[in-house]
Amino acid sequence: MATSTPDIRKGALAGLAAGLVASLAMDGFQRLFSSPKGMPATEKAAERIGEAVTGDAPGRESRKAGASLIHYATGIGIGIAYGIAAEFAPEVTKGGGTAFSSGVAGLLDEGAVPALRLGPAPWDTDAETHAFGLTSHLVFGVVAEGTRRAARALADRALDT
Repeated sequence: MATSTPDIRKGALAGLAAGLVASLAMDGFQRLFSSPKGMPATEKAAERIGEAVTGDAPGRESRKAGASLIHYATGIGIGIAYGIAAEFAPEVTKGGGTAFSSGVAGLLDEGAVPALRLGPAPWDTDAETHAFGLTSHLVFGVVAEGTRRAARALADRALDT
């Protein structure tokens, strides 16, 4: 990272932008290249939350809207964490964001999703699904890093004037 002194505020702002833009890119990638194999984990989570809040299963459109909200909120949260981490440990940006996003893929797709019963265990998931999930997260990571760098440079100019 070629910035000056680490700044949590600038890192968080850059990370927020990175998470949003990277979530958009990941969403676009998945829409272009996915072949539906059942309900995505974000839709399952939205369905559970909808049932818990209202007592009824949400309709298809509500479930899809909830899934998008979960996807973008998670991506922005991860982006903020990434932006802050990059301020204090620039090595997290290695590989243009791919090292970080590979770790996130492992934690979410291989850990949290099965643990929350939103998807099958890793050993019950086919190789194509694993590859698609990892590739989706690599897209997220590369776009997040490019956006983070640009947003961090803008933050330097805007907040130091």
